[in-house]
Amino acid sequence: MDFALASKVEKTRAAIRAFVEKELIPLEDHDINWGDGENVRLDTLAKLRAKAKKAGIWALQTPKELGGGGLDMASMAVCYEEMGRALFGPVTFNSAAPDDGNMMLLAKVGTAAQKKKWLLPIVDGRVRSSFVMTEPHPGSGSDPTMMLTTATKKRGKWIVKGRKWFITGAGQAKHFILIARTSNDARKGLSAFLFHADQPGWRIVRRIPIMGPEEHGGHCEIEFDGLEIDDADRLMDVGDGLKATQIRLGPARLTHCMRWLGMARRALEIALPYVDQRKSFGAKLIDHEGVQWMLGEAAMNIEIGRLLTMRAAWKLDQGDFARKEVSMAKVAVADVLHKSIDTAIQLLGAKGYSRDVKLEWMYRYARQARLVDGASEVHKMVLAKFLAKEGTEFWAWR
Repeated sequence: MDFALASKVEKTRAAIRAFVEKELIPLEDHDINWGDGENVRLDTLAKLRAKAKKAGIWALQTPKELGGGGLDMASMAVCYEEMGRALFGPVTFNSAAPDDGNMMLLAKVGTAAQKKKWLLPIVDGRVRSSFVMTEPHPGSGSDPTMMLTTATKKRGKWIVKGRKWFITGAGQAKHFILIARTSNDARKGLSAFLFHADQPGWRIVRRIPIMGPEEHGGHCEIEFDGLEIDDADRLMDVGDGLKATQIRLGPARLTHCMRWLGMARRALEIALPYVDQRKSFGAKLIDHEGVQWMLGEAAMNIEIGRLLTMRAAWKLDQGDFARKEVSMAKVAVADVLHKSIDTAIQLLGAKGYSRDVKLEWMYRYARQARLVDGASEVHKMVLAKFLAKEGTEFWAWR
């Protein structure tokens, strides 16, 4: 096992780190740079994205022939972690959810015409996108077989009716990937479609208020009442909606982990200078054994998360769906993110709980990690099924 980085990957990682340190982290302390949803202002973001493009650290997940960086998943793990250290990081480099997962899906399964029409504008940064799948009760959440939104073919067009919610970025997105029911077949009953925000027959019911900071465009509830989609804008074959979802969600879950690890590291980076300076009971905080235990445990758990993430990334690069490995990384890193930030807040005391530092922003953001792209309990169910099926081979070195 060789964990050394290829020179090209190390050069890209170093460039991202330098950009984060010089261009992004300093902006976080100035209110003028913050916009709606406690995210970076759009005019500030436009300037940052132009700089990232010029620096050649843009859309790294997308093949070079489509205007991206062409990195594999293992290389992305290294680079995305560096991006995640800055609160404005992933979106600046065009590597934030949901665009990130949507670009990877379209690059893999879209036709040449679909890539030109639907993918390239996202890669270029001219539009944002959303993935439209989750439904309110009694529709589908973690179980896509419960999907109620329908797409019915009439006179060569697909007519969509139904309701979706918690659709990330929908308030600003122009390009949408929709998963809808096209039959009652247990495995082939769902299909994937592409539509534009300007098409009639759908509306945003509300932007759902949430506990933490939001991505641009919020998390929206959507109603479809006769949206018409041309068959040319169907993604993959009829009945391949579940397959499209699986292709998208595995890598997208893992890129979440990559970014979260960067944020977990940043939390400790905020805490370390404080405990090295602050004195209590005649000694620096960092010299107290209890503080050392807290820091050591947090650092160790971040490294465990990194190894699980890199293992899953390697498997994906081999052409495997890596369901087991992605689920393990997703559960572990979601916990690591929360615990690392919580530890940093505890070490800073009241200062950590205040808005003088960005830990409280991170803490509210981190709570979603155990919910998005499959709750931790669902991923543990996946792992239990693998264990029941494989027995001791669950831990095979293959």
